[in-house]
Amino acid sequence: MALTTGLMFLAASVTCSVAVGALIKAGRSRGLDVRQAIFMNYIVASLLCLGLLRPDLGKLLSPGQPILFFLALGVLLPTIFLALARSVQTAGIVRTDAAQRLSLVIPLLAAFALFGEALTSQKLLGMGLAFGALICLLWKPAGRSSHYAADGSSWLWPLLVLLGYGVIDILFKQMARAGAAFSGGLLAVFVLAGLLMLLYLLLVRVRWGGSHLLTGVLLGALNFANIYTYIRAHQSLPGNPSLVFSAMNMGVIVLGTLVGALLFRERLSKLNLLGVLLALGAIAALMPR
Repeated sequence: MALTTGLMFLAASVTCSVAVGALIKAGRSRGLDVRQAIFMNYIVASLLCLGLLRPDLGKLLSPGQPILFFLALGVLLPTIFLALARSVQTAGIVRTDAAQRLSLVIPLLAAFALFGEALTSQKLLGMGLAFGALICLLWKPAGRSSHYAADGSSWLWPLLVLLGYGVIDILFKQMARAGAAFSGGLLAVFVLAGLLMLLYLLLVRVRWGGSHLLTGVLLGALNFANIYTYIRAHQSLPGNPSLVFSAMNMGVIVLGTLVGALLFRERLSKLNLLGVLLALGAIAALMPR
């Protein structure tokens, strides 16, 4: 029963994660101001976090809480979310989702350098496959919008997504090690990210639009649901973190491939398809035994 419940939460999390990327891509093609949508996303996520998770806000003010980690996450989340939106637009949902998932290589490296974990042949194999997959997935077929090759954005934005999410993963790990309550810390991060996005939008004197904010409501619900169901999957399968971890990543890559190819008609070369296979192999190899 617990396994079935955990897998259902995982399926929901995978679906919401890919839906976030698809919503951004579809919205951009219709003139969506992603900045406004992302701002509203954090407002909605904050409200859902407060209402559903009911965090103990008093713990955030107690001594020993990792305030610097909260600040760093609050700054990085909106910044990398904007990079994610740009990456989906320029490089495609398949490569963007793969870059986001392959960012797990970064906290793996941090585990060796910062946390003293042993470097095994299995982990070396996984990292090698991951870098090979990234190269294959970022390669655009000939004849696709030549300006991509000229400005290099088809490489730049997915790489920023990879680096950004990797650092974010490390900060979440550090926050967890410091004993911070996840729900309270997550609420603080969402609120800070929303305030920073609001400040940015006011500074650039954005022209507010109801349709952009309305899309942000849906984006925030999906983004929060992605995180919430992922947490519940871990709660349902407390003794199987490797199952949750690997199934989440492989599910997003596979579903992202289907969405990109079927809904957005993204043309994939044989090299791109090889990258998908290498990505799955990398995640499988990095999965703890």
